Amino acid sequence: MSLGQHLVELRKRLTRAGAAILLAAIAGFIIAEEIWRELSRPLVRIAEEEGREAQINFTAITEAFDTRMLIGLTFGIVVASPFWLYQLWAFIVPALHRKEKGYAIGFLAVAAPLFLAGCTAGWFVFPNIVVLLTSFAFDDSTTFLTARYYLDFALKLIIAVGIGFVLPVVLVMLNFARVLMGSSILKSWRWAIIAIALFTALATPAADVLSMIVLAIPMVGLFFLAAGIAVLNDRRVERREAKLAASYGE
Repeated sequence: MSLGQHLVELRKRLTRAGAAILLAAIAGFIIAEEIWRELSRPLVRIAEEEGREAQINFTAITEAFDTRMLIGLTFGIVVASPFWLYQLWAFIVPALHRKEKGYAIGFLAVAAPLFLAGCTAGWFVFPNIVVLLTSFAFDDSTTFLTARYYLDFALKLIIAVGIGFVLPVVLVMLNFARVLMGSSILKSWRWAIIAIALFTALATPAADVLSMIVLAIPMVGLFFLAAGIAVLNDRRVERREAKLAASYGE
């Protein structure tokens, strides 16, 4: 294709992806109140279990609308992700070689479910984190949170955990690209466990041990799975290179 044809193709793909996100975002805007009700459940637990008043406040005229918009947009991006990822893939794939296409398909096929699984794990630990952190408030105090801050905290936590679940896939891709050796990944298992512990401690602050364990176990398992795949790939590459060297020697 010429440069102009590439730009036309890009515009077509972006238009389709944008339309899908917009339609899903409209649906998310409509059901934003139900989503917000689920996000707000930890504050109900605070009132019931601790007998303290806990409220979410809208401190600006546009904050309620902005909050609904952000919920709708986030919902739209997540729900429409299979479609807009396909559009992105359809635009890039003509430029890839056969081997690169295989790597890209494998990465998307594994990374997308792991990211959603991580976001799901973040969603389930989020209420415990809110209850735990707000429990440090002094007696007879009241917890007032702005809606935008509360939503930002929830989204950052959920997305951070989702990204954490995808990192082992990145290690495998680096190994397939011959940037990292499987043995190097495996030898760094102690540092990896420390890094995972620090990550889960940050994602589940205030030493919520149960939530840390819930997040850390699958992440450690994914790390060792990635290391194992990398080691097997290294052995496969070594056997192939040995055969090539033997054939050249003959």
